[in-house]
Amino acid sequence: MSAVDIGHVHVTPAVLADGRELFYFDDPSTATDRRDIVDQRPLPPAMASSTVRFDRLLGEWVAIAGHRQSRTYLPPDDECPLCPSRSGHQSEIPAHDYDVVVFENRFPSFASPSELDPENSPDGNGFPDTTGFAERTGFAGSIGLPDSFLSRPGVGRCEVVCFTSDHDAAFSSLSPTRVRTVIEAWVARSEALAAIPEVEQVFCFENRGEEIGVTLSHPHGQIYGYPFVTPRTAQMLDSARTHLAATGRNLFADVLDAELRSGERIVASNEHWTAFVPFAARWPLEVHLYPNRQVPDLPSLTDTEREQLAAIYLDVLRRMERVHQDSLPYIAAWHQAPVRIDRDLAYLHLELFSIRRAPGKLKYLAGSESAMGAFVNDVLPEEAARRMREVTS
Repeated sequence: MSAVDIGHVHVTPAVLADGRELFYFDDPSTATDRRDIVDQRPLPPAMASSTVRFDRLLGEWVAIAGHRQSRTYLPPDDECPLCPSRSGHQSEIPAHDYDVVVFENRFPSFASPSELDPENSPDGNGFPDTTGFAERTGFAGSIGLPDSFLSRPGVGRCEVVCFTSDHDAAFSSLSPTRVRTVIEAWVARSEALAAIPEVEQVFCFENRGEEIGVTLSHPHGQIYGYPFVTPRTAQMLDSARTHLAATGRNLFADVLDAELRSGERIVASNEHWTAFVPFAARWPLEVHLYPNRQVPDLPSLTDTEREQLAAIYLDVLRRMERVHQDSLPYIAAWHQAPVRIDRDLAYLHLELFSIRRAPGKLKYLAGSESAMGAFVNDVLPEEAARRMREVTS
């Protein structure tokens, strides 16, 4: 495999010792030839035991991936698997240094057919589907007991995105140039995962902080290629479809327009992007970042939109960090259109939210949120927006 230049970045593909793919994304000023770097670890072939089961009560697919119980959990800093390799410590990244790296997760929720353990996937709880339910729901390869159990292999893709080789850094400490490289990695891998026949939706995200449940402290995110359209996306698209039928307009565009006209919850903006606290925010600190024109996904952004995204992303994240004199556990979630359906209804946007509600205090998902899905937010959205506007980024 040869290195290539993709727009802003230099990309070098590689293969890890167990057959998983890895890609180096280098900043323009630090591009280097990494083709001769070899993973020296004696790893067995990659194998996963993942299935998806259908919850008939909620109409949702649930992934079952028992092999993830053995994944690496909060290792000491000198044994971090996301740091560059060095003498005495061979990590997931064979190079001694890097800018941005993307590689297949060693403990994936979804995996390619060749990586699924034939002894465990699909699981043994299903029976032939004689009702045609799987065919009607787009899961023709499923097995299941009619009107009872339905499951299929958890085919898809899960990748890790390392934002920097600096173990003690954070996304907010990156330079705009580095964030731009991360954006190009998201774009390239979103396109690659969308081309996998079994993948229905691509999701780029970051979990930050032990309070969120992060098991590796090195600054990193993930990309999922789901074998179904996720419940949250399906619900939003249903709302958008209803809105379009009633008004002839795009729901997301109308939400953005309403926030711009109100101005009360706007946090930051530039020529191509607007960041605002949503009117019905669920989280103590929650910001949605929209491009000012409707596009379905990250690959659809222009060069200028990507450049301005790097700047406003850092601005918003740093404002969120300065609201409380405390750590900022957060989730950054990119909402992209499904690969094959409803792309005209969807509207790319980033959802940034934190469970930090006050210094030393977290917002826990207790009975109402976890059991009923009915959120109760202790922080007035307008107050959260005001506080983020007043701090300097």
